This record gives sequence, structure tokens and C-alpha cells, in this order.
Amino acid sequence: MTILVTGATGTVGRHVVDQLLKKGVKVRTISRNPEKADLPAGVEVVAGDLAIPESLEAALQGVTALHLLASSYNFQTDPKVVEMAERAGVKRVSVLVSDTEGPVEEALANSGMEWTLLKPVEFMSNAIVDWQESIRLEGVVREPFGNALSAKVHEADIASVSVVALLKSGHHGQSYYLTGPEAITRIESVQIISKILGREIRFEELTEEQARQNWRDQGYEEGDIEFFVAMGKNPPEVGYTVLSTVEQVTGKPARTFAEWASEHKSYFV
Repeated sequence: MTILVTGATGTVGRHVVDQLLKKGVKVRTISRNPEKADLPAGVEVVAGDLAIPESLEAALQGVTALHLLASSYNFQTDPKVVEMAERAGVKRVSVLVSDTEGPVEEALANSGMEWTLLKPVEFMSNAIVDWQESIRLEGVVREPFGNALSAKVHEADIASVSVVALLKSGHHGQSYYLTGPEAITRIESVQIISKILGREIRFEELTEEQARQNWRDQGYEEGDIEFFVAMGKNPPEVGYTVLSTVEQVTGKPARTFAEWASEHKSYFV
């Protein structure tokens, strides 16, 4: 068995690779720059680009299952990749859905392959992206909407669900919404990191206008800013409703934010 993992150097994809290797599965990945891919020994890295389907022909040869990234802000997966995968003999596909379903998911639904959609809420790793610099340099997090709840999910749990869906039957046609085991606020998240680090990390709540100006300074369009504000004031229920999907699929409880923070402590030191 060979499984092709796309996005293998990303937040979720790297966990998929590591978990498959631990199970003794042969892993192949694609990269636009194979020579720069920093992946474990034993992983086969093949040149390819999800936006250029014809570049994936070699990578798909002999592949039994595929972990696929749907379109995201950084790239566009061509739905023809699905047709090519089926033609190459791929039997199962797990898809990390970044937002709403699109052409890739539609192509899968019309294919003869088994497919599973993974729909995670907020990644726990967003804390690194958003807070790492200010925590390390100033010991502070500045955010609006400090009491907004999120059932944020550990990226390794997303990967675990993907691995089960790729290796075992019974998950065809499922759209799995994935959450952590608790809904916590931004303020509580910072308090957890503070406790893990053993030093005070302050939370300074920004006003709505301060937040709007920060986003303008970062180059966001006004339409995006309105969306951010709406999500902060009235977060969608799906984003803070705790589900047991991770445990139901994998047999193990979802990891807490405290566990994630302990594992990633070095990012904030």
C-alpha cells in the first residue's frame, strides 16, 4: 500500500505523514520544490503541483489512497486531480476542507472512489501564527472579542481522523466536523499558555475600532474586516459546539488546548 499525502509540510499534512509512517505505511508526497521538502527518512517526495493536474501523473502511479487538500487561500486544487486519481486506481480519498465545499468535493461525489470530508473548526496552531511574536517579545496578547468561544481542535487529531478514513472502511460519504473536547475563550487560551510557560502573559482586549485599524494596517480589505468583526461578535455555533467525532472515529479522546500548549511550549519561549 502506498498513500499519497498532499500538503505534507503543512500543519495537518505533516501529522498525517508521521502517523502513517508509525503504522508502517509507505508514504509518498508531492512538492513544488522536492529538494527543499524537510520530511522524515523513508518518505518519497515527487515533484508536483495541485493546480497543474498533469504534473501529478507520476505521483499517482501505484497509489492506493490519497490525502487531498481542497482549495485554500494559498493555492487552488484543480478538480481534474480527482479524475486523474480515480483513473490511476486510487480507492480512498480524505479531503481537508478549508471552508465551504467546492469543485473538488463535487468531483469526488461524482467519482467511484470512497471519500471522506474533514471539516475542522479553528486550529489550535493559530495561536502560534497570531500570538507567538507578542508573547515571546512582550508577554502579551492583544485581541478583540476576548470572550468569544472556540472549540479549537488539535491538528494531530484532524490527521488521526484522516488516517483512519484512509486505512479503514466505513467512512465513505462522511462529512466530519472536527472539534476539540472543550469550548474556551481567547482569554482562557492565553491563561492556559501562561500557566504552561510559568510566567504571566497578559491579555489586552482591543476595541472594535482598534482591531479594525490593525486589520487595515495588515492590508485586509474592508469586506474581510466586516467578516472578521461579524465572526467575533457572533461566532457561528458550529465553531464553538463541542462534538465527539474525533473520539468516535479514532477511539481516542480529542486533545485539549493545554496538551497542545505543552507540546508547543518552545514556540513561545
